[in-house]
Amino acid sequence: MSTIRSEVAIVGGGLMGSWTAYFLRKRGRSVTLAEKGVIGAQASGVNFGNLRIQGRVLHQLPLSLRAHEYWERFEELTGESCEFTPTGHLRIAFNAKEAAALEEYAASARPHGLALELMDQAGLRRRWPWLAKAVAGSFSARDAAANPRVTATAVARAARALGAEILDGTRVTAIERVNGRFRLSTESGAVIESEVLVNAAGAWANDIAQCFGESAPIFAAGPAQFVTEALPYFIEPSVQSVDGSAIFRQVPRGNVVVAGYPRGSSDPVANRAPVAPRKTVAHMQGLGELVPALAACHIIRVWSGIEGYLPDMLPVIGPSGTTQGLFHAFAFCGHGFQLAPGVGLVLSELIVDGKSPTPLGGFEITRFKSATEEAAQFRREFDTSMLPARPGA
Repeated sequence: MSTIRSEVAIVGGGLMGSWTAYFLRKRGRSVTLAEKGVIGAQASGVNFGNLRIQGRVLHQLPLSLRAHEYWERFEELTGESCEFTPTGHLRIAFNAKEAAALEEYAASARPHGLALELMDQAGLRRRWPWLAKAVAGSFSARDAAANPRVTATAVARAARALGAEILDGTRVTAIERVNGRFRLSTESGAVIESEVLVNAAGAWANDIAQCFGESAPIFAAGPAQFVTEALPYFIEPSVQSVDGSAIFRQVPRGNVVVAGYPRGSSDPVANRAPVAPRKTVAHMQGLGELVPALAACHIIRVWSGIEGYLPDMLPVIGPSGTTQGLFHAFAFCGHGFQLAPGVGLVLSELIVDGKSPTPLGGFEITRFKSATEEAAQFRREFDTSMLPARPGA
């Protein structure tokens, strides 16, 4: 039985784990990353591909803005393309209440360094004449998009080139703390020993947290995704409605990628996340009403993924509340793609320096010691049949 020893062990080969390995190697730390399946095959590789800053909760903006600097330098950092496209992000409102929410958010985000352009219905029509129904909009010019299918693998290859040990197809079966070190047993019989452990296991991360006497009310869900046939390119920004009923973007080669609520169930044991046919029909009907030019387009592929969610729709990022040397980065609630390089960078700072200039308040795992309030949008973002019971019910 072989034993691999490194300063840091990471469980999970999505973007969070891969970026953490990359930045730790940049700081000279030895790293072993274990992924049970294929690098980037879960939430990191099946998401919408939106590099969205706009619309995040305000205390997440420092992390999001810091992450974006690394997306803008992705090719320089990794030597590969992630198809980064500075599309901008258009957030649209369908009524006066939603329009007021856009104005309020723009004013609140400005002190954080996020500049948003507000426009009324006439302004929307002048700039994007293909858009119907919306009465107001907020545009973030810096937001972008990338191809999720290639990003995690590119980052993992860059980390490996820096000297990280990247082990895909390596399922961790047991974790314990022995003599001040973490000891990870794997299905293959190999053992990984480390001084520090990073839990970036996505929808499966709670199993690791529970090994050390802590927990989060995570559950798995799958966001439905669709892609159309290639069409003449005319939709430049990534578009999202305030109520989440419409989320779409067009890639330069012409295909329109579509997502939206409600999210459906997924099975983290069987690794399955089916998409109900009714969702395809409903989403495409809604898209045709919003963008009449897409009313007769054809869907060529449908997919979903397995993501971890929490009732407050915020992730867990930072040190364990029970165990020194354990750090968590999981349950990004469908909003983690853009944050990933920032998360990896901040975790590397916490591990190497013991601190980070980027605040993580509100993302601690210890917030679940008492009843957790649900985010305002929580219940409308998921199929009713899959939701956990209400707190205190």
